Amino acid sequence: MTALAVPVSQPVLAEGDAGSYLAARSASVTSDFSAAARYYSRALARDPGNLTLMEAALTSYIATGEVDRAVPIARRMLQAGANSQLANLALTADAAKREQWDQILADLDAGQSVGPLFDGLLRAWSLVGTGDIAEALDAFDAVADTQGVQAFGLFHKALALITVGDLEGADRILSGADGTQLNLTRRGALIHASVLAQLDRTDEALEMLDIGFAGSSDPEAEAMRTAVLDGSVRADEVANAAEGVAEIYHSIAGALSGEANDAYTLIYSRMSSFIDPGHIDSIILSATLLESLQRYELATEAYDLVPRDHPSYYSAELGRAESLNRLGRSDAAIEALKQLSESYGDVALVHITLGDLLRQMERFEESIPPYDRAVALFETPDVRQWMVYFARGIAHERLDQWPQAEADFRTALELRPDQPQVLNYLGYSFVEMQSNMDEALDMIQRAVQGDPDSGYITDSLGWVLYRLGRYDEAVIHMERAVELMPVDPIVNDHLGDVYWAVGRTREAEFQWHRALSFDPEPDEADRIRRKLDVGLDAVLADEGAAPLNVANDDG
Repeated sequence: MTALAVPVSQPVLAEGDAGSYLAARSASVTSDFSAAARYYSRALARDPGNLTLMEAALTSYIATGEVDRAVPIARRMLQAGANSQLANLALTADAAKREQWDQILADLDAGQSVGPLFDGLLRAWSLVGTGDIAEALDAFDAVADTQGVQAFGLFHKALALITVGDLEGADRILSGADGTQLNLTRRGALIHASVLAQLDRTDEALEMLDIGFAGSSDPEAEAMRTAVLDGSVRADEVANAAEGVAEIYHSIAGALSGEANDAYTLIYSRMSSFIDPGHIDSIILSATLLESLQRYELATEAYDLVPRDHPSYYSAELGRAESLNRLGRSDAAIEALKQLSESYGDVALVHITLGDLLRQMERFEESIPPYDRAVALFETPDVRQWMVYFARGIAHERLDQWPQAEADFRTALELRPDQPQVLNYLGYSFVEMQSNMDEALDMIQRAVQGDPDSGYITDSLGWVLYRLGRYDEAVIHMERAVELMPVDPIVNDHLGDVYWAVGRTREAEFQWHRALSFDPEPDEADRIRRKLDVGLDAVLADEGAAPLNVANDDG
């Protein structure tokens, strides 16, 4: 796909105040689509024939999900003679929503185009809409015969066969029995499982779900499994031609996701849910794209569109809570997660997410019960559970509940023995408590092997060697830690202590000054100033710590 453009040369703005245009441009740069739409509309009011402004306003309205406001602008652009891919996308979506199939076919014949793949699938679905199924299937075959897009043509042909009740034909395509093995997406796998269930091939449907979603907690897959078992699966994934066209937009959005600019991909996902408001995958894709673009307000609005009775509701609510938190509305995010934990008490991820957010806000005591509820839901040990025990262990440690913290850290290591973060956290905790020093050194050395470019972990290795009195060895690792994290106050402070321990007092003082310049915590800053005043030996003596075995020869 290429960038959207209007091949018309004209001034960006006619005579008059350019303030709205400049504000709109600024908003566009930061993907602030709501502000951009507002300002471009004001600029258009001053210069209503400006095609460049029309295209920009059109883009902004679609990105906000206001496709109904974009359509009149697209119509004006085509009436003015613009050759705009974006305008064609908007007008096609509007016509499909209205089921104006003869008009769409006439527009295609007249040369109104988006691109070969889109146009080919659009023609085929429009023929489905007119009831000309035989010609429609030929049109899908024409797409499937095009190099590079065969999978699109075959998948959409299978969907069309489902709409007309030919489940056997759809299965032959989706299973590869017709000779071409499709690499089905998540959505494609769910649709195929639905087809198999409706053909009374329950075991095959369940096997497909087992293989396709092994180890995942996909809510729709779980709902599909339940429906397969109780015989309630319905053929409603794509019920008609309009939803088929919505599927074109979604298919292309899926192909673009991660490959094209997120704002461009968003255009297709927004169009899909405009035509088919029940296309939950498109809604969630739009929300995740908006999160990626840091438009969290719009993301929360998109997540809100997922109905409470949909299997993906709790997943959408988790996304909404994350967006609320990113907006600085942490209390609202916590409240949303608390309500969700009551409604979906049997979903461990809900409790984990609540615990994580509370822990990140340093509300450690409140974070532990959600983690406890999640752990209680674990039926069998799984390597992925290490993160939950690690997180709960951190909360316990911050609350000075060391026995519980150590137990969680050790459980995390049982599940994932060489996890660098856990090894480092537990090892460093032992160092700070000056206990289990040999085990701490072994853990931290293993952590460094697992993540040699982590400044925090390298700092831990230098620090445990320092605590063990192996000062010369400590210098090497602490200098490496400062290379990896040059502006961290703790790491620079530690390097100062190590330098002091080997008698390099001037370099120690330099590092302490550097540490102070990087805004350490108040109590740490006071300690660093005290070291600069009287030296590390005196500070350790005041603290009742063991003295250093050093030669203070000033290096």
